[in-house]
Amino acid sequence: MADNEYDGLTYKMVYSSKTGRKGNTYSPFMFDFNFGIKNLHSVGYLEQPKRGQDIVLTDLGRNDDLKSYPTDEQQKAIDTYWDQKKAERIARSKTKDDPSEDVVMTDSTDKEDTDNLSWKAELLACLMAFDPAKFESFSRLLISKMGVVIDKERGIVRSGDHGIDGFGYFTSDEFRTSRVAIQCKRYTEGAVSEPEIDKFKGAMDGFNAEYGIFVTTSHFTEQAKKKATQGSNTVTLIDGQELADLVEKYQLHITPIVTYALDDYYYQFK
Repeated sequence: MADNEYDGLTYKMVYSSKTGRKGNTYSPFMFDFNFGIKNLHSVGYLEQPKRGQDIVLTDLGRNDDLKSYPTDEQQKAIDTYWDQKKAERIARSKTKDDPSEDVVMTDSTDKEDTDNLSWKAELLACLMAFDPAKFESFSRLLISKMGVVIDKERGIVRSGDHGIDGFGYFTSDEFRTSRVAIQCKRYTEGAVSEPEIDKFKGAMDGFNAEYGIFVTTSHFTEQAKKKATQGSNTVTLIDGQELADLVEKYQLHITPIVTYALDDYYYQFK
């Protein structure tokens, strides 16, 4: 959605987070998305959404005329669904005004989605606060976890004078070793543009690098993405969200917390 800017959505609109009155961080987009999915399920357009699986349209969802959505009848079905959810939430909390939330949680999976986005938003905020040297060091550490062996002489000591922030070697499963150049940009606003990629590619030539990795806390313009794949020295782009996903995948200086959430089965009392 963010990459293609469907319905005018931008990267920032999709991935931005807000802090509630009580200090909890949440994603406005994720709440809108989850509410929208549940509305579509309540009127029969979607099969029961299941965590970690594709969202599946029903025959009605594929074939109905959406010009009149929601009809009066559909709106009643939507209202009935949310009234039921509200009653279940009140039954669980034993109060009509749950002080633990600034925004309505529809179920445990919504909270899990929000919690997941919250720590990643906090991670990106911390990375943006790093000084340039620490962000470069962090990026090299992460990329080394991904299998690139950093050249400690060419890739660290001299990298600042040659237009790159790291250099190393990657050996594929076929035992082919490639030279890898690394570039890091710690952006708090705006996107990495085509000239930045072009400049990096020029620096890669000085190191005879077969390919490059460009890491940013922000995101890339469409022109930058096209430039990255042109020519013989292609560049792998890692934006802020992918950066957070990789930190999670490689467990880089994070502490996993294992917990469990009850599914809807336990809240259906009849």
